[in-house]
Amino acid sequence: MKRFFVILCALLAMTMSLAAQSKTVDLTFIETSDIHGSIYPYNFITAKPAATSLAQVASLIKEERSVPGTEVVLLENGDSLQGQPTVYYYNFEKTSGPHIWSQAVNFLGYDAVSVGNHDIEAGHAVYDKMYEELQASVLCANAVKPDGTPYFQPYTVINKGGVKIAILGLTSPKIPDWLPPQFWTGMEFEDMVQSAKKWVPIIKEKEHPDLLIGLFHSGVDYTYGNVTRDTPNNENASQLVAEMVPGFDLIFVGHDHAGWSGQGWDPVNKKKIDVKDPNGKVVPIYGSLNAARNVAVVKMNLTWNDQTQSWDKIVRGGLIDMTKYQPDPDFMAKFQPGFDEIKKWVDRPIGKMDGVITTRDSMFGDSAFVDLIHRIQLDLSNDPSLGLKPADISFAAPLSADSKIPSSPDGTLYVRDMFNLYVYENFLYTMTLTGKQVKDFLEYSYKYWFDTMPNEGNHLINFQKDKEGKLVFDNRTNMPMTATRYYNYDSAAGINYVVDVTQPPGNRISISCMSDGRAFNPDATYTVAINSYRGSGGGGHLELGAGLDKETIRTMKLVSGATTKDLRYFLLKWFEKQDGPVTVMPIGNWEVVPSDLAELGTKTDYPLLYPSK
Repeated sequence: MKRFFVILCALLAMTMSLAAQSKTVDLTFIETSDIHGSIYPYNFITAKPAATSLAQVASLIKEERSVPGTEVVLLENGDSLQGQPTVYYYNFEKTSGPHIWSQAVNFLGYDAVSVGNHDIEAGHAVYDKMYEELQASVLCANAVKPDGTPYFQPYTVINKGGVKIAILGLTSPKIPDWLPPQFWTGMEFEDMVQSAKKWVPIIKEKEHPDLLIGLFHSGVDYTYGNVTRDTPNNENASQLVAEMVPGFDLIFVGHDHAGWSGQGWDPVNKKKIDVKDPNGKVVPIYGSLNAARNVAVVKMNLTWNDQTQSWDKIVRGGLIDMTKYQPDPDFMAKFQPGFDEIKKWVDRPIGKMDGVITTRDSMFGDSAFVDLIHRIQLDLSNDPSLGLKPADISFAAPLSADSKIPSSPDGTLYVRDMFNLYVYENFLYTMTLTGKQVKDFLEYSYKYWFDTMPNEGNHLINFQKDKEGKLVFDNRTNMPMTATRYYNYDSAAGINYVVDVTQPPGNRISISCMSDGRAFNPDATYTVAINSYRGSGGGGHLELGAGLDKETIRTMKLVSGATTKDLRYFLLKWFEKQDGPVTVMPIGNWEVVPSDLAELGTKTDYPLLYPSK
C-alpha cells in the first residue's frame, strides 16, 4: 500500500508538472545601457532639465510590472560610472557610504548588470566597492584572472513564471587598449566569441536553461575601427557572437550608442539585416540608446510544446522613447537629497572667461578649445610635484563634437563647465617618442580626420562612403558618418606644422620646427604629454601610426610619468589659480593648407556636422 501511494504521488507530481508546462508565459525584458550617470531628469553640466533619465525609466518599469500576468526581466548593460557629474561626485568626492548608482539599481530591482569599459575607467576603488553594494548579479565572463577563472560572475540563472533564464555577460575586450593597467589589475580580457564558445556549452550542460540571453557591453558593427570580422578581440563583437555561437535566444547590446531594435548590421551593404546563428536560427538583437534616450523593451510569449518538450517563442520588441514618460515620483522622492547635494557642488564658481570657446571650431583646424587642453597639459608636465617629465610636445583631441564653455552669459565658470571642457576621466601621461614617431602619429590622425582635396563634394572632413562614393548617413541621426570619431582627431602643440590636404594620407604633415624655435629632428627623442586613453593605445595612433608594438604600449615602457588624478581635476584647479578673467586664443602653431581648399571644405561640411535647427 505504501508503495502504491509513493507511485501515486509521483504520478500526481508529474501530471502537475506537465500541466504547469502546458501553459503560456509572458515575459517582458527591459534593458538600459550607457546611462552615463543620467539618473535625474536634469543635466548637471548645462544646468537645464533633461528630457530623459533613469527617473523616466523608473516609470516605464513600474508600468510594465503592473501588467497582469507579465513577468519582467530588468537588465542593465554597463557604462554607468562615467558621464554626468552625478556619478563623478560619488566616484571621487563623496566616497563614503553607498554609491548613488548602486542605490538606484537596487531600488529599481534589476536582475542582472553587465560591466562596461567606462565602469572600469572609474578604477578598482570605485567599481569594486560599488559592485559589492549591488543586489543584482554582476556579469562579465571574458574578464578573467591570471589563472583563467572569471574576475566577475560569468552568468546568472533566474526563474520567471517557471521559465529558467540564463544570462551570459560579456564586455568589449579592448579595455587594455583604452585604460591604464592599474585600472584593470588582476584581470585580462578574452575575445568575446572565444569566451562565448567556452561558456555556452557549460551553461547548457550544467543549467539546462529554457532561454539563453546575451548581455553584452559591446556594439554591433564589427568593422568599426577599420577592422574585420576576423580581427582578434574585436571591440564590437556582439553580432559575431550571435552568428558564430549557437544557442542564444536574444541578445542585448550596448557601448556603441547606436540603438538596435531586433536586427543587426550588414557592413558591406550598409543596411540592417536579420542575424542568424550557425544553425540558421534568427537571433534578435536589441540595444538601448545612451542617457536613457530610449530603452529596449522586448515582449516574449512562450507556449510549452509537448511534442518537442520545449518552449515555442514569439518575440516582438522595440525601442521606447523615454521622453513620453514622466519621472517616477517615488524615485524622485527617494533620491532628492542626493540631487540637492550634487547640484550644490556643480554650481560652485571657479573662475571667469572672456569669450566663448567651442569644439565646433576644433573639427576643422586649430582651435582655442583644444589648445587650452594643450596649454594645461604642457603646464602640468612642468610641475615637479606631479612626477611628470617636462614635455616638449602635447597631443590632444576634442572629446565632444559640440561643447562650449562657459555656459553662463557673464563668463562665470562653474565646476559643471569642466565636464564640457573634458568629457572623460583620462589621466595625463608623459612618454618618450622619436621625432619620426611624432610625425607618423600625426599622419595617422589626419588620415582619418581630413579627406584628400579637391574631391567630389568639396569635403574637408573624411566621411564614410559607400561603394559608389556617396556619403553614408546614420539611420538614427540622418547625419553623415565620419571615418573615425572626433575624439580621435589629435592635433599637437609644441611643434609648428602644416597639414596639406592635397597630399595623400601618410604624406600630409610637414613639421618646420619646435614652437620655441629649436630645430625639429626626426631622429631626436622628445617627451610628449598625452592622455591615458591615447597613451594606452586607444584609437590606434601609437600602434598603427607611430609604429609601437602592443607589448611596448601595454607595459607602458615609454611612459615616464602619470598623474594620480584625472585631467578634469587639474583643469578645474588651473582655473581656480588664475587671477581675473581668462582669455583663451588658438596657439596658431598649425594650419590646413591650401587655405582656399580648407575654407571651401569647412563651408561645405560645417552644415553637415551642425545642421541648423
